[in-house]
Amino acid sequence: MHEPTLWIATIGIIVALFVFDFVVVIRKPHEPSFRESVFWSLFYIGVAITFGATLHVWSDSFNTGEYFAGYVTEKSLSVDNLFVFLVIMTRFAVPTKFRPKVLLIGIAIALLLRGLFIWAGAAAIEHFSWTFYIFGAFLVYTAVGLVREDLQETAHPEYKESALIRGLRKIVPVTEGYRGGRMTARELGKRMVTPMLIVVIALGSTDVLFALDSIPAIFGLTKDPYIVFTANAFALLGLRQLFFLVDGLLKRLVYLHYGLAAILAFIGVKLVLEALHVNAVPWINNGEPFSWAPEISTATSLLVILGTLTAATLASLIATRGKSTRGELAENNVLRGDDARGDGLRGDDTLGDDANGGGDARGGDARGDDAPGGDEARGDALDGNDAHAHRASGDESFGDGKN
Repeated sequence: MHEPTLWIATIGIIVALFVFDFVVVIRKPHEPSFRESVFWSLFYIGVAITFGATLHVWSDSFNTGEYFAGYVTEKSLSVDNLFVFLVIMTRFAVPTKFRPKVLLIGIAIALLLRGLFIWAGAAAIEHFSWTFYIFGAFLVYTAVGLVREDLQETAHPEYKESALIRGLRKIVPVTEGYRGGRMTARELGKRMVTPMLIVVIALGSTDVLFALDSIPAIFGLTKDPYIVFTANAFALLGLRQLFFLVDGLLKRLVYLHYGLAAILAFIGVKLVLEALHVNAVPWINNGEPFSWAPEISTATSLLVILGTLTAATLASLIATRGKSTRGELAENNVLRGDDARGDGLRGDDTLGDDANGGGDARGGDARGDDAPGGDEARGDALDGNDAHAHRASGDESFGDGKN
């Protein structure tokens, strides 16, 4: 499965799908409706299934079971990305109609970086027989960390800018507000980047942290780097549409982290057992395999993953059934109002050019730079709702970044 022709053709298909998605997004910036999100989510799931079925028929060496097990695993782990993506975009007060563009470019960067991770992981597995021990132990450690964070109610902490983003702010001048959907703008006689570019880089670089557990997880299901790459690519391709589809359900998936923790722990144990079964590390059992260590089949892995996800989702929906409060409804109205106001104040491409930055100052005032307590007070009025708390703190951080 390592023929260059196959790799080139597959990468060409994936790039074409990204270009197609980008053209659709750029043609008319808007917030996707629920119906539109459902259609495109099903479309990309269908593309992933068609791809797997085609290679199953076309190539005898393609392990279809490993591909679909990897795809389901990466898709489920990508849902966890959406929590952090939502925090980042509300933190930077990204206008709603430009969120699809930001997500798509951030996902493209994430796929490129994941490709490098996959290459490094495949090389490590090929040259070092002890790699599976490291991967397995790390996945079990990550699973325990997920459960501990949920018990401490800090599973999704407030977003903090990485060293990369902080360094970029110091080196490159950033405009004081959005310039429509543009990444750069020429103002005051010099080229400046807009907050849109900062958000894109934040999304792409943050996904690298998720790759630290998702890449070892899928290597626990298959050693074929081609399957690892394609499963990751097709899982990420539909992530933009999935964001808008499950946006309203994210708060209800209260047990998702326990399900993901169970999956990571299962794959981690599977990796260690497989490493023991084929052990060749000189300082472990004198380099001899452990005959008692069982091999877990791909079919069993797929059933465990699907069963765990189903149980976690159903348990979450049952536990949160009928718990939608008036505070949540009020929060949604406030967020929509903020986005609409942001579009009006920051979305005009000529705002900074025609007024020499005057409009930006007005936009900053409207967001609360001159009245920093406004958003916080509104968040308190909504009983400290987490999403709105992130929205309020995001406005303050945005103001700090401008300074």
